[in-house]
Amino acid sequence: MVKKQKQQMNYQFGTALQSLETAVRAGYSMENAVRECRKDLQRIYGQENDLVREFLYMEAQMEVGIPVETLFLDLGERSHLEDIRNFGEVFAIAKRTGGNLAGIMEQTSQVLGEKIRVKQEIDVSIAGKKMEQTIMSLVPGAIILYMQISSGSFLDILYHNAAGAAVMTGCLVVYLFGWRMGKKIVDIEV
Repeated sequence: MVKKQKQQMNYQFGTALQSLETAVRAGYSMENAVRECRKDLQRIYGQENDLVREFLYMEAQMEVGIPVETLFLDLGERSHLEDIRNFGEVFAIAKRTGGNLAGIMEQTSQVLGEKIRVKQEIDVSIAGKKMEQTIMSLVPGAIILYMQISSGSFLDILYHNAAGAAVMTGCLVVYLFGWRMGKKIVDIEV
């Protein structure tokens, strides 16, 4: 559940980056861009969304004088998401050194947005393979269960003597190894 929640937050942060970039290009300061971004996210994802709550928290912290770059760095640390952490670091450096904030935001937004889009495409393309792996992992157990129900005496030789138990234990070990390897193969990190 945590992994899925992080994945959703990462995808939603891509939308937030686009909104922030648009607001900065329109002439808003970064503080006001955060407020506008929160409004956009709220319209898209609703009031109870985790990222919307984070942006509400950022707004409240800006009201008491916490710099926006510190808030993005803090969000990156608390969320444990590499993309948010990277954005926070790039934004903090850009804010400290000065320069074309809109250009830096655009470049960063494009790079991180492309990375997020690639992750989404990989997730979509591999979803079918994950389902296949799950089904193929269940098939051996389903076959044994079916055979036990339909003709239980057929399997007696495998479970009621030492040689059969040893063979089936070996098969179980091979099955668990294959299941574990299958899970590792379909778990792709970008």
